[in-house]
Amino acid sequence: MAAHDIKLHPIHLGRGATAVVEPHFTGALQWYEDYIERHAADGAEGRIVGLHTFTRSWDAWEMHPNGSEVVLCISGTLMLSQERADGSVARVTLLAGQYAINEPGVWHTADVEGEATALFITAGLGTEHRPRNAPST
Repeated sequence: MAAHDIKLHPIHLGRGATAVVEPHFTGALQWYEDYIERHAADGAEGRIVGLHTFTRSWDAWEMHPNGSEVVLCISGTLMLSQERADGSVARVTLLAGQYAINEPGVWHTADVEGEATALFITAGLGTEHRPRNAPST
């Protein structure tokens, strides 16, 4: 048994109640593509658990078509925006200890005041991204 830093080594939760320590997190798109390949057998049931600290607002929207995502604010203030099917945007401010759920297929992004840390439990299979200034498809 060993201790791991979740910011450096996210956790994969898979079928059969498995938990796997992931390789060093780089934040690059290739890391996520490799993650999907490593855990393809878990399909939409797989979840990635990661902890991230932000010092600026996100520059992109993202969407997880195959499952919900839990966003749990650990410290600071995180303003989560979700784009609804009709194009309207719902916003919620998360303080430490509060969470919100991004439902499957909902585009979302976040703004940060100062610094914020959040824990994410994400159904990563099929995740899509678009620039923050681009409309949804």
